[in-house]
Amino acid sequence: MEQRIKIKNASEAAQKIIEWGEAEGLVTCFERAEKMKPCPIGETGACCKVCHMGPCRLVGPKAEEEATGVCGAQLSTIAARNLLRMVAAGTAAHSDHARSMALTLLAVGEGKTSDFEIKDPAKLMRMAEILEIDSSGKEIKDLAREVALKLLEDFSRRDGAVGYARRAPAKTQERWRKWGIVPRSIDREVVEAMHRTNMGVDHDPDHLLLHALKTSLADGWSGSMMATDITDVLFGTPKPVRAESSFGIFKPDHVNLVIHGHEPTLAEAIIDVVAEPELVEYAKSKGAKGINLGGMCCTANEVLMRHGIPTSGGFTNQELGVMTGLVDAIAVDVQCIMPAIVEMAKKFHTKVITTSEKAMTQGATHVAFDEHHAREAARKIARIAIDNFPMRTKKGKFVESDKAPVIAGFSHEYIEYMQGGRWRASFRPLNDAIMAGRIRGVVALVGCDNPRVPATGLFRYLAVEFIKQDVLVVTTGCGANAYAAAGFLTPETALEHAGPGLREVCEAIGIPPILHLGACVDNSRILTIASAMAAEGGLSDEIGGMPAVGIAPEWMSEKAIAIACYFAASGVPVIFGGGSSPVGASKEVTNLMTNVWYERFLGALHFEKDPEQVLALSLEYIDKARVNLKLKKYEPGRFGTERVLMDMAARRELERAAKPHLGVG
Repeated sequence: MEQRIKIKNASEAAQKIIEWGEAEGLVTCFERAEKMKPCPIGETGACCKVCHMGPCRLVGPKAEEEATGVCGAQLSTIAARNLLRMVAAGTAAHSDHARSMALTLLAVGEGKTSDFEIKDPAKLMRMAEILEIDSSGKEIKDLAREVALKLLEDFSRRDGAVGYARRAPAKTQERWRKWGIVPRSIDREVVEAMHRTNMGVDHDPDHLLLHALKTSLADGWSGSMMATDITDVLFGTPKPVRAESSFGIFKPDHVNLVIHGHEPTLAEAIIDVVAEPELVEYAKSKGAKGINLGGMCCTANEVLMRHGIPTSGGFTNQELGVMTGLVDAIAVDVQCIMPAIVEMAKKFHTKVITTSEKAMTQGATHVAFDEHHAREAARKIARIAIDNFPMRTKKGKFVESDKAPVIAGFSHEYIEYMQGGRWRASFRPLNDAIMAGRIRGVVALVGCDNPRVPATGLFRYLAVEFIKQDVLVVTTGCGANAYAAAGFLTPETALEHAGPGLREVCEAIGIPPILHLGACVDNSRILTIASAMAAEGGLSDEIGGMPAVGIAPEWMSEKAIAIACYFAASGVPVIFGGGSSPVGASKEVTNLMTNVWYERFLGALHFEKDPEQVLALSLEYIDKARVNLKLKKYEPGRFGTERVLMDMAARRELERAAKPHLGVG
């Protein structure tokens, strides 16, 4: 009987590389995930190891009612404490990225680096306005310095609130104040989270979870939002670009250099230097035709959005990229970098180059990188890759035909612009389409891809099902890479898969039904877009209550937990798929994060393994929001014969019908 091949990755090319590697005796994260099963106790939050009286394991059918740790901590306390620690770690990761970006902006403003410059001064002025800094009559570098110093206060402020919290709708802010979760500063909330979860401090699960929300808001409405804005200011605010995706982006006759990680300063410096004639000639002297850059993970999204640099995929693709045999060097900075790529690289010719003092890996080459000597370090990295080109062997599995077209670059600013042009830019057309039922709702399909499921498979399934039912999808992070590799990030996807209402909207504007918004820190763009939609009127006057849901189908990182919590606190129901709940052992904590959070904030956090249930629960939230907002009932196929998005007569009629919801009449 023929042995059935187990599908470990929904990408056909990735699956071919995995199968080839298994035949060659190469071990990847997919095989390790099969062999190393999750601890059934820790997986559901029932293990406490915050002191050396433990670890304590609270198991059994009556564990929640009767079991305690040595200190007397109940299961609900332990589960909530574990979740808060995950939020603290995720917030620290995103916000330390933001600190690096703020220090780079400060170095530019103070004239201490010539390797970077202000590329979007208009956005810098908008940031100054939000932060209540007077920009009139100031030189752009002086303004950059002032903005950077103001943002850096968000890390150490003793009281008050982070500066960007004022960007949220007033009603959303009111909810935060009522429940005491307005973040004061990033470092203070993270430190307090670690203090509260130390042995013998905070034991109330509700109190612990409220601080999880407070800490996460310091990520979403400060750290991540700050990082996104500064990156736009320094490197340009994204607008749609065409590029390519997946393993076919590697060129056999070029030096292939992959930039992998999260902080875009390294990648931007490398982009600047690889086109220098001296380096190009040096590559040719080694037998290559030139230097080919590719991205990996969230760095891929940063350089794809701004420069059209092709992406070789998300988190689970990093070992597979090495296994093509064509990657001469991988330059990494921080976050989501598997130490396993160094071991895999030893079996090929690839050089793994670390660059951050925060992130070392045994066996890797280290080139110190900082914002003051960025191009100098970038040239060293490029030369290492070039020198390694002649060492390339024929060993490897390369799927040359595996390339998919990508349209990416949908920033907040461009989404606003595309709906009305330079002079009439607004979110009114999107609100109108939702109110009329052409668009049923909006779903953010974001987050990591995970080797414990057929990687990227849950993303593909959910995206197709949502757009079939006229749900607009926005995406970031490794989810965006999954859709890029699947070929879903083109306008043609709307013609092939989208329901008639969504298809009309996409055809009228010329966009894909899945909008690539950037890297994982760029989830903050979703917050500002939702705030703008609330301000536009016709829907909810706060983020909560909108027909919108966030989903991380294959999550794996603590950063994902922080993101989910700041969306829930902002009023968005969030559903995690692909595995067990990290608090599933406690019914009390599960109830707090679903029912209680929804009552307080109109947001919630669910964990659901079954992708069909993820789909059903999402649509239930969307349709419930439409009913509560008294919008027209969504009717599948209702707009199938209409070819015009919205003429002026229809717009006036819609506005008359919407007057009660606009507070008019």
